[in-house]
Amino acid sequence: MKDIIVSKPIRVLLLFLFIPLWLFAQNISVKGIVKDAKGDPLIGVSVIEKGTSNGVVTDLDGQYTLNVSSKAKLDFSYLGYVSQTVDVTGRTKIDIVLQENVKALDQVVVIGYGTQRKEAVTGSVASIKGDAIREMAASDVSSALYGRLAGVDMSQTSSKPGASMQIRIRGTRSLSASNDPLIVLDGIPFAGSMSDINPSDIKSIDILKDASATAIYGSRGANGVLLVTSNKGQMGAKAAVNYNGFVGMKTLFARYPMMNGEEFVKLREFAGMFTQNGEDESNNVNTDWQDLMYENSMVTNHDLSVLGGTEQGSYNFSLGYFRDESLLPQQNFTRYSMRGTLDQGIGQNLKFGFITNNNYSVSNGGNLGLYNTLSATPISNPYNENGTWRRTIRMASDEQWVYSRETIDALGDKWIDQTRAFGSYNTIYGEVKIPGVEGLKYRLNLGLNYRQNNGGSYTGEGVFSATPTTPSTASVSNTHTTNWAVENLVTYDRVFAEKHSLNVVALYSAEETQYNKSQMSAQGIPSDAFQFYNLGHATGEIAVKPGDQDYYRSGLMSWMGRAMYSYDDRYMLSVAFRSDASSRLAPGNKWHTYPAVSAGWNVKKEAFMDGVTWLDNLKLRVGYGQTSNESISSYKTLGRLSTRPYNFGEYNTVGYYVSELPNPNLGWEYSETWNYGVDFSFLNGRISGSAEYYIQNTKDLLLSVNLPSTAGVGSYMANVGKSQNKGFELTLNGTVLDNYNGWTWDVGVNLYANRNKLVSLASGQTRDESNWWFVGHPIDVIYDYEKIGLWQEGDKYRDILEPGGNAGMIKVKYTGEFNEDGSPKRQINASDRQIMNVNPDFQGGFNTRVAYKGFDLSVIGAFQRGGILISSIYSSAGYLNMLSGRRNNVKVDYWTPENTDARYPKPGGIESSNNPKYGSTLGYFDASYLKVRNITLGYNFNSQLTRSLGVNKLYIYTTIQNPFVLFSPYHDESGMDPETNSLGDENQAVTTAYKKRLLVIGTNSPSTRNYLIGLNVTF
Repeated sequence: MKDIIVSKPIRVLLLFLFIPLWLFAQNISVKGIVKDAKGDPLIGVSVIEKGTSNGVVTDLDGQYTLNVSSKAKLDFSYLGYVSQTVDVTGRTKIDIVLQENVKALDQVVVIGYGTQRKEAVTGSVASIKGDAIREMAASDVSSALYGRLAGVDMSQTSSKPGASMQIRIRGTRSLSASNDPLIVLDGIPFAGSMSDINPSDIKSIDILKDASATAIYGSRGANGVLLVTSNKGQMGAKAAVNYNGFVGMKTLFARYPMMNGEEFVKLREFAGMFTQNGEDESNNVNTDWQDLMYENSMVTNHDLSVLGGTEQGSYNFSLGYFRDESLLPQQNFTRYSMRGTLDQGIGQNLKFGFITNNNYSVSNGGNLGLYNTLSATPISNPYNENGTWRRTIRMASDEQWVYSRETIDALGDKWIDQTRAFGSYNTIYGEVKIPGVEGLKYRLNLGLNYRQNNGGSYTGEGVFSATPTTPSTASVSNTHTTNWAVENLVTYDRVFAEKHSLNVVALYSAEETQYNKSQMSAQGIPSDAFQFYNLGHATGEIAVKPGDQDYYRSGLMSWMGRAMYSYDDRYMLSVAFRSDASSRLAPGNKWHTYPAVSAGWNVKKEAFMDGVTWLDNLKLRVGYGQTSNESISSYKTLGRLSTRPYNFGEYNTVGYYVSELPNPNLGWEYSETWNYGVDFSFLNGRISGSAEYYIQNTKDLLLSVNLPSTAGVGSYMANVGKSQNKGFELTLNGTVLDNYNGWTWDVGVNLYANRNKLVSLASGQTRDESNWWFVGHPIDVIYDYEKIGLWQEGDKYRDILEPGGNAGMIKVKYTGEFNEDGSPKRQINASDRQIMNVNPDFQGGFNTRVAYKGFDLSVIGAFQRGGILISSIYSSAGYLNMLSGRRNNVKVDYWTPENTDARYPKPGGIESSNNPKYGSTLGYFDASYLKVRNITLGYNFNSQLTRSLGVNKLYIYTTIQNPFVLFSPYHDESGMDPETNSLGDENQAVTTAYKKRLLVIGTNSPSTRNYLIGLNVTF
């Protein structure tokens, strides 16, 4: 066979063909995970092929994948950690542990649709880690956040077990639309509430506060965004089992300050009213009705999780149980939770996974209050002569059922009030890296969510009633919510020439929510055994009211684009555009597009700062953005028909009438925000913090506009009015002792102030007295008379200002004109009511932690200065300060001829609606307080013995919650907790006295002081 001879030109051509293949053969794909010294993954670490612009940053799990030369070197760099350079030398898997360099720093924060090093953040973002959240043992995450973050106000709306707190980020801006922030769990908007998230499952929470940060979430982020990142397993880690639990006793923080028998008899005698005791009353009796109701209770929490990973995946599965019992009988909350996450890579470019959060909760005794307990006279005897319980007590003017722990526990099937809730929140995702384009990837998020609430109540014949033949009643209510959301994300993330960092995100998303509610009630249930389970057997009326039924279906469609650029970590720029379309708004007004831009300058990175060695970091930032709000009830563009029954001849029928006009032009409410901030760190990270100032203007407020009676229609929804919020926030963190002879001492404090005002209302109005809205004043105000003292004998002009009044009655401010001799021209009337701001001057929180070897002691607290606290216990709305002796009275220092310097009026004086005239003014207090919320002492067992037993972590702690309150005028007066416990239309005798949006202290479940012992162990 002849040799095959290849000509020289052909040999040259083949050489050029094989060179690219040879070069490609020298390139390999390197992947790995970057962790800190504790073994936690680091997010956002820069991984660059040395000497090139080829680089990536680590993802949420600390993982990276990069195509490099087989002989390359990789640079790993991360602010606050010592950089490393590693030779690849043909390896395809390189895991790195970075050591901290300076103390600064939880350096990576989660932002909308991605992560960013804190050094490069240009918007307003506040962050807290899961370990800090769990320092405050609580059923609800919002309770654990209270007082921890500047600009984030947590207010208690209920003191019942299992209740969530109201969250406001940088104030209230809307009148009719929602002011609640958006919750995003693991990257996708969450259809549940904070009470649906187990605190033990949380890795971190990052809160987006200004529009330049929240605009990426569009209308859903109008009121701020809570980005919740849950715990996940670690790729390549061995399986670990973690148990976290506590058990504790709940005790009474303070009694409601009611009079005892002797004090009540003295009040009744001085008032000269109801002096004839009722059949069950005696001046020799002193019944402590609260003592008959309260009993120390338990709170417990247990969480068990298994987490770990494989070579290309990670997992985390957990189970949780929580039970919280009230001091009141039969009132409790129980929650079961189950959560799972799975992330799995396939090859070099494909990754998929799921996250599922499921919980089932049962609330009992929610309708049990304390008004009847507190109002029962202390001289009433609840026992018969033979020592058995009376069914009712007969007082001077009233008769009521006997409320006590024993009588309620003995009811059995005669009483139940229960709500069962189930929620399942699920996210499935797939992510693919685009081959051939380094840093480009596509991700699909699919959210599938379902929640249902099943409520039922039953009250047997004569139960809780003075009349033994009062018919039994039962009701049921059911709500179902389904929600789906789909997000398509394209991300490009690269580092060029080691100094140019670029992150670009494009998004298309859509979501739909469907909700329906049904409720019915019945009288005359034939057997207590039926309770609320078969209303069809009722012998009395079965009512299905139109107002108790509801249904809606709403959707949202969105486009978004954002680019973030950083040069040499010195100059940062972020630009975003978002466009939303809402089904709740009118055709032609459904779409709204808004921009957001922010910039930052790391001054410390400049050459002229090289000699300033005491300063670690100094960053200036500014941002502008728009957000919008459409969170009103669906179908407001269509108007509303209401029903009215009437007779038509011999027939009974139902008619329909227009109760709310349609609005074919209803559009978006939107806000514009400017944010200015400075971040700093100095003395080698010993002191760090940030300061911010913001101005937020909200326009085209969504408001239900009332119409005159002549219109024949009550109202319609429209875009009218403007509001403004501006404020200042300061956060400081410091290390006083840094492992000094084994001692470490860290402290933190945040302080913020918000100034809110209503800029305009509909049709040029300056006042809406029915809703307590006034232009130039905050949205949340009290519109009432202002108490300036008590009238005394011989005071001038009492006969003019208060004709028929008496010495010792409440004196209120007069705003009318005066005669030339200085006398008032008229008596006090409704025009003398004042507009009073309920908002505090400033508020904040503090925390400190001292550690010595294995021991640590932490203290968490909150404070506020100024504002008005509304206590319906003292005001006429609660009917507990009537000062007449009809029912028991709050223990107050009242006026007598011998005690003219008293704060409270004369008993038996001039009245209005069975209360002292202007009695509402008695419930207003200075809202200032400083409250220590949590003190924890723990010990971390870190010994060779525990490790030899396979225990990686063993931490035991004891905690006291709500130990004490300082600097609170209300606490000084009453001894009670100064935190609110009710909405403005709840838990008081007169529920129309205050607007629902104003939080009050009412006759809700008593505040508690809790003593806990807990354990955290990892195997």
